[in-house]
Amino acid sequence: MSNPSADAVAVSRHQPRRPPLAAAVVQSLATAIVLGEYPPGTALPSAGDLCEQYEVSRTVIREATTTLSEKGLVATRQGWGTVVLDQEQWSLLDPLILDALFQRKDRLFFLDNLIEIRTTLECAMSARAARVIEDAQLAALSSKLDELATLRDDPAAYSRADIEFHEIIHRASRDAFGRAIVSSIQGKAVRSPQYSGDPTREDIELTHQAHARVAAALLARDADAAAEAMRDHITSAWARRRPLGTSGT
Repeated sequence: MSNPSADAVAVSRHQPRRPPLAAAVVQSLATAIVLGEYPPGTALPSAGDLCEQYEVSRTVIREATTTLSEKGLVATRQGWGTVVLDQEQWSLLDPLILDALFQRKDRLFFLDNLIEIRTTLECAMSARAARVIEDAQLAALSSKLDELATLRDDPAAYSRADIEFHEIIHRASRDAFGRAIVSSIQGKAVRSPQYSGDPTREDIELTHQAHARVAAALLARDADAAAEAMRDHITSAWARRRPLGTSGT
């Protein structure tokens, strides 16, 4: 029988962890880059200046710079130092980058884009789920809809159960990539007040009716109806809570 402790030690030798201080520096610099404090094409402060700014060692700054490079945010250029890269090269699905994007002044553009992505992926997942969903998953979906009905006076609880309702459909679709993309983006977006909004009792009632239509289509195993119900649900809900203003470009 293998020794779990010994195995864990062996794994850790091959998977060095970033120092906690480096993680803090990465979060700070990544946010600053995404928010435009260091525009593309400009160089970050020198290692010495960053050491002084964050009160850390050069080793920590090297670790942080390596991580920023892995995220596509910076690259080391001979004679220039560590240079900020264009947004096209950023790993936009990275949690730190997503979190910062939803803090930007033009975040509404990214939130609108998120809704477009959700609509495309979740309509396809709903249609696929209608074709392959198992009886146990249909029962779970019906049970979750019943739970949602009891939470219509509790916006926070309803929102949590709402996400779980969608996750049942995602899992039933067996679309691993679609599920991962929606989960990674929405997981950060829900922390943005502009995305979540401040739903009224009427808003929740309309959302619940939409959930019921989605569930009914899945229970009927009607792929076209499931896709259409999901499209109407996502776009209508966003139209109700979307802040005033344009998305920008």
